[in-house]
Amino acid sequence: MLSKAQERILRELQLKKGRRERGMFIIEGEKFVREAKNLVEFTFTPKDTNQFREYVSTENPQTTAAVAKIPHFTLDQVLAFDTVVVLDGVQDPGNVGTVLRACLGFRAAVILVECADVTNPKAVRASTSALLYVPWVEMKREEATEALRSLGRKVYRLENRPHSVTLDHIGQGKILLIAGNEGSGISLALTGTSVKISHERALESLNVAVATSLVLHEVYQKNIAK
Repeated sequence: MLSKAQERILRELQLKKGRRERGMFIIEGEKFVREAKNLVEFTFTPKDTNQFREYVSTENPQTTAAVAKIPHFTLDQVLAFDTVVVLDGVQDPGNVGTVLRACLGFRAAVILVECADVTNPKAVRASTSALLYVPWVEMKREEATEALRSLGRKVYRLENRPHSVTLDHIGQGKILLIAGNEGSGISLALTGTSVKISHERALESLNVAVATSLVLHEVYQKNIAK
């Protein structure tokens, strides 16, 4: 059975504040737990606690879960990737997790500017463990514009504007791909080439995670063809 101290940790990790103060989060599923390896603090199953279903996030939970340390990445690790996605104010944790998953598939890293918490259970679940492998860092909005401008990378802004170019205009090399808030779009005052994704008029707009994934695939195809 879990100790009282472990039960207290699990209760605290239900909130973002608790996760940040502890530097830990909850992961679910045997595969995820195996992949977390030395980040795992302790594992637990329904046999270890009567509150198992209260501590996990899925309606039909896995039979194994764990408390793990939040992975830490540096900006240098992020910038080691040619393609860096900048999520600007994306508030849906599911979208954040899905973008991390796409970045794992298409060789990219992530900078989060005042986005939903990566360790939110919905983000963790959507990432399918990608948050363990894809380098990601967080930035405050007041520091982000100058910090990103100083990198000297080609900037692409994912937005539908009259002057936007199509995906085939995206070049190779070191780039920043900015994707904005689901409702208000990009807020960062960082100039760049606006990129749009053509789709049927019946669809008002693409989900930010879907749109980002499509661009990442395009860039990935160009890079592996080099």
